Formats: sequence, C-alpha cells, structure tokens
Amino acid sequence: MGKEIRSGTTTLTILAGLQFSVGRGESVAIVGRSGSGKTTLLSLLAGLDTPTAGDVALDGQSLSALDEDGRAGFRAGRVGFVFQSFQLLASLTALENVMLPAELAGRDDARERALAALTRVGLSQRTQHYPYQLSGGEQQRVAIARAFAGSPRILFADEPTGNLDTATGAAIIDLLFELNRDQGATLVMVTHDTDLAARCGRVMTLENGKLR
Repeated sequence: MGKEIRSGTTTLTILAGLQFSVGRGESVAIVGRSGSGKTTLLSLLAGLDTPTAGDVALDGQSLSALDEDGRAGFRAGRVGFVFQSFQLLASLTALENVMLPAELAGRDDARERALAALTRVGLSQRTQHYPYQLSGGEQQRVAIARAFAGSPRILFADEPTGNLDTATGAAIIDLLFELNRDQGATLVMVTHDTDLAARCGRVMTLENGKLR
C-alpha cells in the first residue's frame, strides 16, 4: 500500500510499500517523527482517505471497492475514532454527541447506549453539559464514550493525549486500554509518546514513508 500526492509536475511520496495485518483484539502503536506519515496511515486504515497504490481491507472488506458513502456506511457500527482535538460538536450536549454515531447508524437504542458509555467513563452527571462547559479531560472522555458506544470492532486513536496534561492523559490512556480489554476491540493508535506505545502489544515505526 502507498500514498502519493501530486502538486503540478511534482509527486510527493508519503507512504510506500506498506504491508501488514492487525489481528482481532490486538493493540498496535504507530510511532515516528512529525511528518513521517502516521496520521495519513491512520486515515487510510480507517477509510477516511484512499491509497494511490494497493488496498486496505478492513474487517474483511476491501475499502477500495467502496465509494465514499459506502466506506462511511461500512464504518458505522464497526469503527470508533478518538482524535487529539476531541472533535465534539459544540452545539450538542455530551449525551447528544455520544448518541450521534449510533443514530446515524440507525440504531434505536442510541440513547441507552450513550448513557451507559458516559457512565462507564465517569460522566453520568455531565450528560447535559456542552463541550465548552467541560474540561479537556472530560471532553476526551466524551470522545471515548462516543467511540465505544457503538461497540466497535476497531478503534483508531490519533494522539489521544496530545492536548491533555500528563496526569489527565495517563487516566485517559488507562481508560482506553480498559475498554480495549473489556470489549475486545482492536486498538490502533498513533502516538509520539514512547511510554504509551510500549503499553501496546506491538509497535510499528514509520520512517521515510516505510515501516520498520
């Protein structure tokens, strides 16, 4: 698998010749210097972007065989995301943010799942608060609850502690691994934190667009 970007007559190779698999329930860290292509790789694995060479198979489905809407529909109920910048909708309460993916997937138990997920991350008393009323750590907990509310098979996390202080970040990571273990979801995480990466079952390093 590879990814190139063309700008005029210039072609920039972001990723080249990547070939690997991730097993069910595995925890994998992707590490590397800034600009090494970590986030691009995560986007390809999640079907948010498409490779210019090769293919990505997610839960047995070739993502290249699907259009953008097809990939979005396939991800619903299978994939969860946790981003460094939280990606919460400011106009929705914590409960509504967590309910949203399940509602988009057409689940009729979205509210019940969201309430259970928020309780699991310790925010049962903050369900009606908006993102601006929550601390950074609380916002990330909402994001984690949103990711796990649909019982995803695969969880992608992009620098999930990047905007948090050390103590809060450690608590968030404990929560991620706890849910990974209890729900059996595969965890694929991009991080620059070597201590965090060491907690994963496998570490892959990106360097000059290639894995080592």
